Amino acid sequence: MAHLTGPPQLLTTTMGKAIRWAQQQSMWPATFGLACCAIEMMATGTAHNDLARFGMEVFRASPRQADLMVVAGRVSQKMAPVLRQVYDQMADPKWVISMGACASTGGMFNNYALVQGVDQIVPVDVYVPGCPPGPQSLMHGILTLQDKLVSGELSR
Repeated sequence: MAHLTGPPQLLTTTMGKAIRWAQQQSMWPATFGLACCAIEMMATGTAHNDLARFGMEVFRASPRQADLMVVAGRVSQKMAPVLRQVYDQMADPKWVISMGACASTGGMFNNYALVQGVDQIVPVDVYVPGCPPGPQSLMHGILTLQDKLVSGELSR
């Protein structure tokens, strides 16, 4: 039987920091893939990119089991109310990543049929630029979101 030598170790923190750390380590993303960016989002979840190392084992099909929405692709006017409904059904606290130029600004599609930025529908916490952004870009966006969460920049 091994014996510990030396003084006992003690760890102290605030409740807020502990909660933010736990939230950072266990985000559950909801899929909301609408166009070509969705293929890159799916590639992020493959073994090659290993999104599981960031605590995101599986993209959730039910919004009630998710606290992170990744909007990947262009959002049409018809899809906007559905997107908002999915967002409203998600667990609190919840976060949103806008992935790609089309989701963030409407991209090259400046017409009446598309929403010119998903931030008109839901609050966006992190924007991932590109057309389409690769899996590494989305992972950088997720790490940025986690950093904002741990630093206390995001408080929902």
